[in-house]
Amino acid sequence: MATNLLVLVIDDLELEPEILSAWEEAGVPGVTVLDSQGSRRLEDGNRDDLPLIVSLRTVLSSEESNNRTLFTVIEDEAVLEKATQAAHKIIGDFRTRHTGIMFVVPVTQAWGILKVKPRKS
Repeated sequence: MATNLLVLVIDDLELEPEILSAWEEAGVPGVTVLDSQGSRRLEDGNRDDLPLIVSLRTVLSSEESNNRTLFTVIEDEAVLEKATQAAHKIIGDFRTRHTGIMFVVPVTQAWGILKVKPRKS
């Protein structure tokens, strides 16, 4: 059984709850969610309002348009397929600008991954 890392960066933050719900329904064991910002967005909105010395917390807590990066380690190929299909259904065409990106990376070793029984609907 192959183990994979599924990474999804979404631009529309309002889609996050729907994606998390769909992934849970698909059997994804757990998801880590990070606030993120792509370099293209940084280039589009250069910050000239920051003081010379600024804390990372100040920059990260600003009201700029951010993305969410969701990632999960999935051991079951069927669950991976359901999760990627759900993301495509919710987000739509990834070739459209400012939708996000999704990719899968093989995982050769992992620690701390707990087996979780899927919830029954």
